[in-house]
Amino acid sequence: MFDLLRQDIEAIKGRDPAARSTWEIVLCYPGLHALWFYRASHWLWLRRRYLLGRWISQLGRFFTGIEIHPGAKIGRGLVIDHGMATVIGETAEIGHNVTLYHNVTLGGVSLKKEKRHPTVEDDVVVGAGAQILGPIVIGAGSRIGANAVVVKDVPADSVVTGVPGRVRSHAGLPHPEASQVDLQHNVMPDVTVEMLQALTLRVAELEEEVARLRAAQGMQVPEHRH
Repeated sequence: MFDLLRQDIEAIKGRDPAARSTWEIVLCYPGLHALWFYRASHWLWLRRRYLLGRWISQLGRFFTGIEIHPGAKIGRGLVIDHGMATVIGETAEIGHNVTLYHNVTLGGVSLKKEKRHPTVEDDVVVGAGAQILGPIVIGAGSRIGANAVVVKDVPADSVVTGVPGRVRSHAGLPHPEASQVDLQHNVMPDVTVEMLQALTLRVAELEEEVARLRAAQGMQVPEHRH
């Protein structure tokens, strides 16, 4: 257990340049506090102390503004940066070395007692305000853009942006070394804008083609108004 807690601290040191010391992390990082409340409540949950586990998780929510259900499964090295209003549901599963920013939801879309929350695999980064809903899988190494709404499975090493979330491969985008965590949300592509630009270009090409055909047939080409 103590080794796991030490790994939680080291994960923050490796991914937050604002972290200056171990004591600063231990005393001033609500994401770490929420994770430790979760570790305690999850330990009780696994031993069927459900009410006590929920009570401790609610204490964590009260003190940190981060809600993690004690039934969730969380691996090593999770970093919840800032974290306010982040929610992790009961059947959510999070792999190793995952980074979540504030106001992220790993939520459910079913009222049935079944797997109803997302599975987030290793080395995933989820931007602020992103909502990942349902029993879907976010593949390892993926980046979820800020405020994206994701309701379908995401392949490994993907980039997801927009509402609803649209998937694009990491190919052609800046990618860190395997030992690093990719936090460069400033270079996330805007898939919607790219699609509109492609459509605009295609319309312009078709207009030019129509104009050439009319000119070849000796027809007067009407003035195009913008």
